[in-house]
Amino acid sequence: MRILFIALWCLLPLGLVAFHYGPGQEKMALDHSGAALDRARAHLDASEWEAAIPELEAALAALPEGHGSEAQRIQLELLKARMMTGKLPEARGELEELLARVDASAEPELHADVLEALSSARFHMTYLMKLEGLPETEWGPEIDAARQERKLLLQQAGSPAAASRQADALESAIKLARMDPAELYGKAIPKQCQGCCSGKCNKPGKKPGKKKLPKDARGASSGPPIDGEGS
Repeated sequence: MRILFIALWCLLPLGLVAFHYGPGQEKMALDHSGAALDRARAHLDASEWEAAIPELEAALAALPEGHGSEAQRIQLELLKARMMTGKLPEARGELEELLARVDASAEPELHADVLEALSSARFHMTYLMKLEGLPETEWGPEIDAARQERKLLLQQAGSPAAASRQADALESAIKLARMDPAELYGKAIPKQCQGCCSGKCNKPGKKPGKKKLPKDARGASSGPPIDGEGS
């Protein structure tokens, strides 16, 4: 018995080393990712989008393989934060790519969240293109897609509050599609559109003058105040 005890005692360090370089490594990575994610959430709660972005990137980078849905959720929050920091066109494209990778049957809630963020990005891209004076052939397909996505989200809404939110967003999309660009010039520019360019700014068209317009800080999944009354 004594010999067995000594043998087990000698093998203990080997077990600790195996744990450290095996499951222990994954646990450490998860701890690092979770800590960065906690810091990011604190910044997001305070609407500190710029500060949240590097923490979300760190959380995503530290997350070990095999945590696909968690990685997609972090990427969604990262893209929503980028939408608020002058990266709307880039975020809109990456949201479309993310939506294609999310399994709607396996992750219905995540799929709906990505779809809602993409619809919001399309909405604000339309707003931006209209401000730049681009023709309907440019912004029409974008706002049409946003409306279809909001209709789907409205049909899938699991609560009266969610249904009301999607119905309001759908109504805002319909209003935006009908509005003349000149009607937008005197309204508050949504936070998502400030400092952005649609990427098609080299095309001719009417644009607002140098008059400074009021700012509006709204969430990444909301629409601009079409009625001009702010949030």
